[in-house]
Parts: sequence; structure tokens; C-alpha cells
Amino acid sequence: MNSDVHAASRSLLLGINEQRYLLLIIVAVLFCLSLILAPGGSFSIPDGFDTSQLILEVRLPRTLLTFITGASLGLSGAVLQGYSHNPLAESGLLGINSWAALGAVIAFYFGPLATLAWWVPLGGIIGAAVGLAALGWLARHSMSMTGFILAGVALSALASALTTLALNLAPNPFAALEVIFWLMGSASDKGLPQVLLIIPAVALGCWLLLRTGPSLYGWSLGPDVAATMGISPQRLRTRIMLGCGLCVGSTIAMTGSIAFVGLVVPHLLRPLVRHRPDKLLLHSLLGGGALLLLADTLIRILPMGNELKLGVVTALIGTPVLFHLLYRQRQEE
Repeated sequence: MNSDVHAASRSLLLGINEQRYLLLIIVAVLFCLSLILAPGGSFSIPDGFDTSQLILEVRLPRTLLTFITGASLGLSGAVLQGYSHNPLAESGLLGINSWAALGAVIAFYFGPLATLAWWVPLGGIIGAAVGLAALGWLARHSMSMTGFILAGVALSALASALTTLALNLAPNPFAALEVIFWLMGSASDKGLPQVLLIIPAVALGCWLLLRTGPSLYGWSLGPDVAATMGISPQRLRTRIMLGCGLCVGSTIAMTGSIAFVGLVVPHLLRPLVRHRPDKLLLHSLLGGGALLLLADTLIRILPMGNELKLGVVTALIGTPVLFHLLYRQRQEE
């Protein structure tokens, strides 16, 4: 009997590892495609540009920022869903993206110009942390699935209202207009130094979230089982808040609001890992990066005069998935 269990477990792990290798290959292909693909879907190099200069200064920052943003959002979504036992939990729906954007906007308006390059990501991280702390406080008073989502929606509405107020009070209308376009979400027009600036924070955040895997598995078995495994709810919650704050805050501060990645990716990949929250984390990191790279590639292929914003595309992808989850939840009640 034990040998059968061990064989099944090894078979499952082998399948999961193969899936990760496949996801890694997909990410590598999309990453390379993004580096060589020009707007309009062509592979040509514009006149007057050196190939290496174009890739290093224009396409590499956009591709790298797209991947790390998708990876951060996908991973944070999987962790939040595993911790809350809620398939609708996602940084955008729970208001974390909105609070990160609010923090970045405040830093943009009131931060010192000389250090604005790192001040804006710091504002995004602080804003995301404030949103997470408020969500945690509200969730303690209403732990039902509906109450948890409503708390996130209320926080998102509050952050959006405060962001609108900041834009309304902006002394420069042109700066306000620039922030409005930024809030739509895009990985373009960023230099490599800006992207490299947030990589340490993103790497630390991803490391913290990936280390929650065993605790999330124990947490999924119930509070009593988690207690026997030595899992501290407070320590787990603190690690998730720090990890999501670093990941979501720093990336959203660079790209603007990009939602639904953390909702769509875990939903699509969860059946592959037999609904194991710990095995879903690395899958979601790679899947989130792949999804956002694919969306950014489609943006450049579409024959449109004005390039679509990345946040608009993810919203169009994620909204039907949200309706599907809500419909399925209603059928199960």
C-alpha cells in the first residue's frame, strides 16, 4: 500500500516538474519573440537604429518588465487564493493594485525630484502594504467569501477615489493627463535602469511568497492540522503581506494598474497540480509571466493606429473568467 502511495506521489511530482519545464520553454519562446518583434508585427529593424542598441534600450526593458510584472501578479494571486481559500482573491480585486497605484501617484507628486526614480517604486510598495494591512483588518471581522471580496472592492473604491482626488488637485494638468494614461497599464517607455531598480524588491518578494508553499499546504488542511504542523498564522500572514507588497507594489508603480493576471493564471493552472496550493506557486509565477508576454505580443501584432494598453487587454481577458467563476460559485451554493 505504501509503495503504491509513494509511486503515485512520485508520478505526480514528475508530472509537475515536466509542466514547469514546459512553462519555462513557453516563457523563453515568448521572451525571445518579444525581443525581436517590432510594432505592427514585423521583425525588421527601423532605419537609423543599431540592432544591439534597439534591443538593449527599447525592447529588453519592455520585455523584462512585462515578464516580471506578470510573474509577480500570477504568484501573488496564487498565494492570496491559497491563504484565503478563495478562488476570487487577486491583488486587483482586493484593492492591492489600486493602493499601490495610489502610493506611486502620491510619491510622483510629492517625492523629491532628485530621487524620484526610486521614490515612486517605494511609494507603490508602501501603498500596497497599507492596502494589505487594511484588508487583513477588515477580513478579521468578516471571513466569509462574500465579505472578503466586498472588503477588497470597498478598499479598491477608496483608493481609486483618493487617486482621482490627487489627480484633481494636481497643479499641472499635463502631469495629471500623463498619470491617467499611466494608470491604464503599460510596460512600454521604460528604460533598463528603471527596470533594474525594482528587480531586487521583486526578487525578495517572490522569494518570500515561494517560501510560503509548505505553510499554505498545511493551512489548506485546516487550522487544527496547521497548528500541529507548527504553522503560525501570524507569521504566514506577515510573510504574505511583505511578499505581495514588494512584488505588487514595485511592479504596479512601474507599469500602472494591470489586473486579473492573478485571477486568470491560478484558475487555469490549478487543475494541473491537483489543486495543491504549494505546487501552484511556481506554476503561477511562470504562467503569469507567459500570459503577460503573450498579451504584450498580441498588442504589437494588432493593426491599430494607437497601441492598446496592457491593462486594457488583461481586463478584457480577465472579466469573462471572473464571470465564469462567479457563475460556478453560484451553481455550487
